[in-house]
Amino acid sequence: MQAAAIVIAIIDILISIALILLVIFQEGHSKGLGIIGGGAETFFGKSKGRSIDAKLKRFTTIVAIVFAVLTIVLYLLTGRG
Repeated sequence: MQAAAIVIAIIDILISIALILLVIFQEGHSKGLGIIGGGAETFFGKSKGRSIDAKLKRFTTIVAIVFAVLTIVLYLLTGRG
């Protein structure tokens, strides 16, 4: 059980880093604050930039759910629950 907790903890840390990066890359509510948004709109056009933002938002939601589930599983495996 200890090895499984260590493996899940490492995966949880990697997913949390991915989640942080996904949130940083998203377009803010104010125009021009996103890292990808400005370049995507000028290079791909406005509709392509919006579709990239929609994909980032959906992927962020999925990664956040996986992070939450793994954190709960890790909490229960370590015997603190």
